[in-house]
Amino acid sequence: MTVSKWAATLALVMQLAAAPAVAEGLAGAYLAGRQARYLGDFENAARYYTQALTRDPGNPSLMESVVLANLSLGRIDRALPVARAMEEQELRSQLSHMVLLADEARNNRYDDILARIADERGIGPLVDGLVGGWAQLGKGAMADAVAAFDEVAEDRGQRSFALYHKALALALVGDLESAEDILGQSGPGSAMQTRRGVMARTQVLSQLDRNADAIAVLDEAFGQSLDPELSAMRDALAAGETLPFDIVSSPRDGMAEVLYAVAGALLGEARDADTILFVRLSEYLRPDHVDAILLTAEILESLEQYELAAATYRKVSRDHSAFHAAELGRADTLRRAGKSDAAIEVLTRLTETHGDLPAVHSALGDLMRTLDRYEEAAAAYDRALSGFEEEDENQWFLYYARGICHERIRDWPAAEADFRKALDLNPGRPEVLNYLGYSLVERRENLDEALAMIEEAVAARPDSGYIVDSLGWVLYRLGRYDEAVGHMERATELMPVDPIVNDHLGDVYWAVGRYREAEFQWRRALSFVNYGDAAEDAKPDRIRRKLEVGLDRVLEEEGSDPLRVANGD
Repeated sequence: MTVSKWAATLALVMQLAAAPAVAEGLAGAYLAGRQARYLGDFENAARYYTQALTRDPGNPSLMESVVLANLSLGRIDRALPVARAMEEQELRSQLSHMVLLADEARNNRYDDILARIADERGIGPLVDGLVGGWAQLGKGAMADAVAAFDEVAEDRGQRSFALYHKALALALVGDLESAEDILGQSGPGSAMQTRRGVMARTQVLSQLDRNADAIAVLDEAFGQSLDPELSAMRDALAAGETLPFDIVSSPRDGMAEVLYAVAGALLGEARDADTILFVRLSEYLRPDHVDAILLTAEILESLEQYELAAATYRKVSRDHSAFHAAELGRADTLRRAGKSDAAIEVLTRLTETHGDLPAVHSALGDLMRTLDRYEEAAAAYDRALSGFEEEDENQWFLYYARGICHERIRDWPAAEADFRKALDLNPGRPEVLNYLGYSLVERRENLDEALAMIEEAVAARPDSGYIVDSLGWVLYRLGRYDEAVGHMERATELMPVDPIVNDHLGDVYWAVGRYREAEFQWRRALSFVNYGDAAEDAKPDRIRRKLEVGLDRVLEEEGSDPLRVANGD
């Protein structure tokens, strides 16, 4: 069974778990729990379902819903008693099986795990096969473990998972050469080429006294984009140190790795509310699995469970090399929760402890920019750029973002220099071409160059309303009104409720003599004036004035070129 098919089956199971049949007197608590579950509010789902279950303790569907809610929260200790009760009543439930198998794995009860799998009370073919292999290893039966992994590998859709775990098991028992033979393969059907897979191979090569090869593997996989954890590994290798093999340190760690790998594979294939179940169990089996912690937090953030996400990010200890990544995630979660001051505090502290990382200053700059605190944002981008030893194309965004800040604080020479630097580093970026081109149009400078930039941007992103609007607007500024109409109409199709785009279309209509349509568009623009971030530039008073006296009079009052001159009449 492929991951995508399994994801569909899993989603159906979860939907059934969320739809229990309840007695009339339980309807209030049940409905509240169901609504909370629908909204991804695991806390209230657990509370209301538990409340309903206390009034009807033998209801199988309510029992399963309680297990589901608590598993989603990572509260395995609360899910376990209910899962055990379900098994005692011989109620088969994939959710209860997941919890019970995890409990057996955590307590190294390998025979119970194998019996559960044999009785088809496990999680699913992929997980059961791999967990079964690790259970055999836990019993000391390496040959049976290898056979279990090989059996899973016979399914083409599961082969990469199986080979990866076979390699980890071989490395754990000291057969490093065989592990490297597997991990070193490439192409279809090879072991998983994930970040952790690369780390595992790097550790194996170092254990084999092949540090130079290990460095080559890191460089080929990540280039210069090394996070602190990978950078520390590379530095240790370069210093001649032997890396420990600690991707897994026990069969239980191996089972945690199975659940983490499955969660990673389900991302984008299954709902986040389903995927989180596997990564929660991975955390349960290995509480120090930082990658699992970070994935859990990211999923919670995606589910808009910001308080839970922030609390999860805080599980990463300060002395771990991924602490900065966790704090960056926590700051973003706080920002999305509307707690900008708290997010700023987190990032400011991080600049004090991890100030050598450009990403930290960049994140602070991004946050300040979204809050319209452009001078502070520009200063943060300055610090980010100063942290790089060499220039590379990936720095284009920092120059682009800093250019926006300079433009907003009316330092146009600095803004233009940053935009052009961004294009030097990464030519053809449509967002940069559009912003620079549009700014030149608004300043009425280098209009031919601006037109060429925006045409290139439109060719790259023909469905971007902002960019199509820019093309229509530069044509308007050049007095090519008839040509501008089609592009402006297309922009309003792409962004029908944007006030600026509607205002621009009104101006273009007026310029070609379609006065009633122009007034209609201006009224539409006013009706959308509070829409999104564009509202600050919509200039509603100016739109109202155009409705009162027309565009020609407004241009005259502003001292701008009249349309008849701009049009060459």
